Amino acid sequence: MPIILFALLLFVVLAFAGVVLLSLALRYRAGTWRRQARRWVATMNVWMTSFSALLFLFIAFLMSFWLGPTLQFAFAGFAVGGLLGLLGLVLTRWEVQQEGLFYTPSRSVAVVITFAITARFLYGWWHATHPGNSLPGQQHWLTSGSATQFSFAVAAGLIAYYLVYAIGVRLRLLRHERPRSL
Repeated sequence: MPIILFALLLFVVLAFAGVVLLSLALRYRAGTWRRQARRWVATMNVWMTSFSALLFLFIAFLMSFWLGPTLQFAFAGFAVGGLLGLLGLVLTRWEVQQEGLFYTPSRSVAVVITFAITARFLYGWWHATHPGNSLPGQQHWLTSGSATQFSFAVAAGLIAYYLVYAIGVRLRLLRHERPRSL
């Protein structure tokens, strides 16, 4: 009987690892697809991502009453994500064709985003399995920060990246459409 339970537990762990790896691979693949820039999609992306960013900052503000510097971690994540969004716009391949404007996001930025998600997942696992034995004043900031605060930083970085990228796509599309209408 214990062998069956062990085999079942091993299967569940391997299945979970497989699902996580598959979702990361699909995240990377979706992040590098060639897309047509459409005005309504770009506008919806800007509005919805802006709403998400405001809601996220409000929640981070509320959480900072209980978890300390959560809002500071969120602002740091927003700064890094905004810079990553600008880098993503610079590295995006833009194509003007008869059907319209097409863009292909940078593979290297997609790798960085996928790595950030993976690193946060691994940090959470490490933080959960290695409780700190020393006093909080003697720990490094990376190991003394809560997993929730780092989750807020990574989430803020992703939201800021997508917000800056959506604004950039919208502006590029407007600039592309302007000479046509004249």
